[in-house]
Amino acid sequence: MNNLALDADYKPAVLSASGRAFAQISQFHPELTAFRRDLHANPELGFEEVYTAGRVAQALKLCGVDEVHTGIGKTGMVAVIKGQPSHANKPRPMIGLRADMDALPMTEHNAFGWKSAKAGLHGCGHDGHTTMLVGAARYLAQTRHFAGDAVLVFQPAEEGRGGAHAMIKDGLFERFPVDSIYAMHNWPAMQPGTVGINPGPMMAAADRITIEITGKGGHGAHAYLTVDPVLVAAHIITAVQSIVSRNVKAMDSAVVSLCSMHAGDPGAMSVVPGSATLIGTVRTFKPEVQDLVERRLHSLCSGIADAFGATAVLTYEKIYPATINSPAGYSMALAVAQALVGSQNVVRDLEPSMGSEDFSFMLQAKPGAYLRLGQGEQIADGKGGFTHGLGTQFLHNSRYDFNDAVLPLGAALFAGIVERSMPLG
Repeated sequence: MNNLALDADYKPAVLSASGRAFAQISQFHPELTAFRRDLHANPELGFEEVYTAGRVAQALKLCGVDEVHTGIGKTGMVAVIKGQPSHANKPRPMIGLRADMDALPMTEHNAFGWKSAKAGLHGCGHDGHTTMLVGAARYLAQTRHFAGDAVLVFQPAEEGRGGAHAMIKDGLFERFPVDSIYAMHNWPAMQPGTVGINPGPMMAAADRITIEITGKGGHGAHAYLTVDPVLVAAHIITAVQSIVSRNVKAMDSAVVSLCSMHAGDPGAMSVVPGSATLIGTVRTFKPEVQDLVERRLHSLCSGIADAFGATAVLTYEKIYPATINSPAGYSMALAVAQALVGSQNVVRDLEPSMGSEDFSFMLQAKPGAYLRLGQGEQIADGKGGFTHGLGTQFLHNSRYDFNDAVLPLGAALFAGIVERSMPLG
């Protein structure tokens, strides 16, 4: 967090938006801010969100929701808010909204009063996402200006532990058969008061690759008697970068990154190890590109190792699929965002991110959409330019903090999706 955010005289931006939901939610903005900062001060990692889930359940009951179901996907929960009766002779519609609750295993380097009080950090803004969904719950339970059921999904373990998949396996959509489901994520690269979305992929598939190379160890002074796995690893590291540049179409997207290498002992300068391990990630949007990269990795690794008299075994794990908006979900979310902040403040073709998101599992099971909510506030520097203000530290940064100014906007966006998807009359 920068010093501007700590200055007692500094006032965050006051956002304006259209609609009854935003006006009503703005009235309890201070309460949402206090709730969000309490979650920030008490971060919990994936599947450990006991305090967080307890605070959310307490808040939901005070909001007056009709049902609170806990223990779905271990620490996940679902709230149900029943609106007005739906149209006669038609199935009662059901719309899902999802927020993630978990923190990251990071040390916080901020100095404000709501700094993490224990190990961990809400360095991706999930405290803000959870608070926005609680804000939407309070408004929807008070007004019930929709015909159908609103299903609010508070998901654990988004950060690499597959909480969405765990909730689905635990019967989420059998128990709550929503017609569609929506989620959003704060985005420091966009200004507060803006929303981003596109009609196709929003986030890439995330795969883990492990390459285990086996050679023949020996004395570094007599390397000719060895089969050096470090040398093999070096050639593999270089060669795999040709996959994207020489095998993937220029119009498609893919990333292959080998991010970790382990071989030998740093204290044994003259020992050629017998094995080496490379670990990395592959990011793609299309299944056919994903399959192509996997095939080429197998071929290159085994071929290079064989050329040096070694062996290489590739383990390819598909962790998260790509997060892809459905056409109808995109249209609905776009319409709600435009009505809320104005079409001039909505990016309709936001560039997809090569990051990943396990909301993708839910979008594989149900139609819907994933949006980005701008939160990066620019402050005039007095010299005709701007400096960075609240919410501009990027995600997963040790000085990141969610910009509380956007809490009513995000809550109103959630609520607007419910009201527009299940209109009265």
